[in-house]
Amino acid sequence: MKNLPNILTSIRIFIIPILIISFYIPGLFANVFAALLFAVASITDYFDGYLARIMHVQSKFGKCLDPIADKLMVIVAIIMVIGFSNHNPIILIPGVIIICREVIVSGLREFLAEINVFVPVSKLAKYKTGFQMVSITILLLGEKGASYLIYYIIGGLLTVSQKIIIVGSIILIGKIIFIIAAILTVITGYSYLKIGLKNM
Repeated sequence: MKNLPNILTSIRIFIIPILIISFYIPGLFANVFAALLFAVASITDYFDGYLARIMHVQSKFGKCLDPIADKLMVIVAIIMVIGFSNHNPIILIPGVIIICREVIVSGLREFLAEINVFVPVSKLAKYKTGFQMVSITILLLGEKGASYLIYYIIGGLLTVSQKIIIVGSIILIGKIIFIIAAILTVITGYSYLKIGLKNM
């Protein structure tokens, strides 16, 4: 049991190549599968840290690998979403902002760790992560995946126009949440930058 948090972190890394491959699987279900994979990875992201704390089994392996797994998962998913959205600026611009922030903050964390400056994770940063995970899951689902779910699961209960409206609404919500995540990314990233500059 004491290795469970590290196992969950490792699972998140193993999901990454499967996620990439899922984008090239033909058929509408491919998007559902990709979104499901990312959702599972997001859940492991929450539980590995939570279990490590309550079980008092925090390890150097977990401390090293957990943030790497988080950033790899988010960055890979965003790159894939941008690529398959034909570089839609509504997705491209927030996506680039989030990726740049993750890289900058990683560098700042490494620098601050070397000088023994610890920056606790704020509540706003946790909200940012939540918005990221939800929005990326929806964007991975995309119109194809949302259409698959709506048409084949509850399709008989809705008219064609209702299905189109629901699918469009799902994607719009995903984009809005993604933009909010990018804004929160900038705000929380600035706090790291301010502390980093103060200690340079």
